[in-house]
This record gives sequence, C-alpha cells and structure tokens, in this order.
Amino acid sequence: MQPPLPDGIIHLPMCLSAEEQNALLEDIRAIVAEAPLYTPRMPKTGKPMSVRMTNCGSLGWVTDKENGYRYQDTHPFTGKSWPAIPDRLLALWEEHSSYPHPPEACLINFYEQGAKMGLHQDKDEANFDAPVLSVSLGDDCLFRIGGSSRGGPTKSIRLSSGDVIILGGEGRLNYHGVDKIYPNTSPLLKNGGRINLTLRRVTSL
Repeated sequence: MQPPLPDGIIHLPMCLSAEEQNALLEDIRAIVAEAPLYTPRMPKTGKPMSVRMTNCGSLGWVTDKENGYRYQDTHPFTGKSWPAIPDRLLALWEEHSSYPHPPEACLINFYEQGAKMGLHQDKDEANFDAPVLSVSLGDDCLFRIGGSSRGGPTKSIRLSSGDVIILGGEGRLNYHGVDKIYPNTSPLLKNGGRINLTLRRVTSL
C-alpha cells in the first residue's frame, strides 16, 4: 500500500491511457527532433547530470558550469527557440493543475537505466503559486518526496508510465528526486528508459 503523501502532493495513477501515452510519445519525439536532448551540467563543478534533457514552451530550464540554473528562451546548443508545448500537455494542465494560467515551460528529462535525480526543490521560478505537474512515460521509477527543508524524513512511491504527480500548495517547494529506474517495466519505449515531463509556470503575473 502506498504511504500517505505530504500535503499538496497529489498522485494520479494511470492518468493517461496506453493510447494517450503513445500519442504523447509521438509529440515528444517531434520535439526532440527539433530541440535535441543534451547533457546538463552542474553549476560551478561542471559535473554532468545522469539524465539527458531538453525543453518545450516559451521558456526552458537549463544549467551549466558557467551560469548555473536558469530559464532561457533558446536551446543552449542550437540557439533556436524551444518548440511549443503540445496541446495534449496543455489540456492535462488545464484539467489537473487548478491554476488559471498556462504553463510556460515543459522540462523533458530522459532517464536511462542507472540514471538518478538527487533530492532538490523546484525554486528557479518567480511564481510559486502555480503547481508543478509531472508526467511519467516508460519504465517505472522510485520517486522520493520529503518536506520543504533538506534533511527531513522522506517517503518513496513507485511511479509507472501514465502516472501524474502534482506538487502544489504546501507541497510546492518540497524536496523530491528519483532514486531508481526499474528496467523493462514498460513496453512504451523500444529501448527502455523513462521520460519525465515537468510542466511549470515560470514568471509572475
């Protein structure tokens, strides 16, 4: 049985049907063709992250050794504007975010087997009133969620393809991360792995 989640954290298991997942995957493939996946690097150290990523929307989240975490309106390697957020994701946001304005950024993270994401807060945005809405596609992962301060107790849940997690309200700045990818748990991606799509509102109104 899944442990109770902190206030403001909502888990919607199998929010997307298999057909909807496949359609969304085609949208993501078209985005990646225009805005290729790349390996982000940590501020100051330049250490590569274990995920590859890209973005869609008017803004995209990026990080590198020289300038650190930030949002910008162009791909850091191609110099081109990010592709638009697919209508399917905008509809998902409208249905489940309980927020009246559309997202400006969608981070696309690709986790291969062995990739992880350490506990972190999503706090590079100017607007914390809007939630963060996250969609899982592909192999299962072990998702860990804590409180709003580092070092507190955490809880772990297993996320499957088609699941949605929403961090909003009191849980908007909770620490969270991905500890593990479970290989061969979904047939969605031909060569395995997990795609995580994270919709965010960045600017203040």
